[in-house]
Amino acid sequence: MDIFDGLTALGGLCLFLFGMQIMAEALQRRAGGRLEGLLRRMTRSRWAGFFTGLAVTAAVQSTAAGALTCGSQ
Repeated sequence: MDIFDGLTALGGLCLFLFGMQIMAEALQRRAGGRLEGLLRRMTRSRWAGFFTGLAVTAAVQSTAAGALTCGSQ
């Protein structure tokens, strides 16, 4: 691994973080109040928060697995 590989990896990481920041700002502008209210209702109790987190995590993981499966073919 030479210096260019390291710089390429660093550039990719910076681009990823920049994209995440842009997406977070856009989502907050678009659905900030509604999303906050929805999350507040879905996480009122400790158990409701636990199951909400469990469902969201399962959905995200299955989406990532599907993308990796389609991308590998």
